[in-house]
Amino acid sequence: MRLLIVEDNHELADWLARALTQAQYAVDLAHDGEEAEHLLALTDYAAIVLDLSLPKIDGMTLLKRMRRAGRKVPVLILTANASLEGRVAGLDSGADDYLAKPFDLPELEARLRALIRRGHDLASPEIAVGDLVLNSASRQFLLKGEVLALTPREHSVLEYLMLKAGSTVTKAALSESVFGFDAETDPSAIEIYVHRVRKKLEGGAVQIATLRGLGYMLRAA
Repeated sequence: MRLLIVEDNHELADWLARALTQAQYAVDLAHDGEEAEHLLALTDYAAIVLDLSLPKIDGMTLLKRMRRAGRKVPVLILTANASLEGRVAGLDSGADDYLAKPFDLPELEARLRALIRRGHDLASPEIAVGDLVLNSASRQFLLKGEVLALTPREHSVLEYLMLKAGSTVTKAALSESVFGFDAETDPSAIEIYVHRVRKKLEGGAVQIATLRGLGYMLRAA
């Protein structure tokens, strides 16, 4: 699952990117509004962490442009401005949540998980396909009641397919969700990860189907 962090404080942005990468997200960084706008034109994100005090294009202007363009990606505003007026202005401009600096990482991660669930219209934190269950709060997979051991990349592949269960996912969309822009990847890498995940789902009542020329679909076996 791919996130965009828009933060002009390089030290904070790098720390946050490392922390969220360890939490099994693919993370892209932008340090000003223009760079963020460029990245948003190239790919879709599961959520955006947006600072308001940005050079070139400030965060509030960027947010308003996104919403006017019809971009519905969940946005978590991260800013030192914790005033009531600032929160109201951000929410009225199209933000989905607001977190003031300094913040605790577990709270930020929990808020991101909640935003992503709402972005996929998930009323319950648990999603089930066959006997595979994803708890979107803990981001843990269970297959036939047992914890499924996955590498970070495998987890990202299966999580994206799970959130799109029953729908066709193109190879390009899956690859974009799993790998950040800075990752050096072979074009066939996503096929390798899909193969590995398939092997780990063997014996369960769920499968990743290949739709020739279209992509992949996770469905009950």
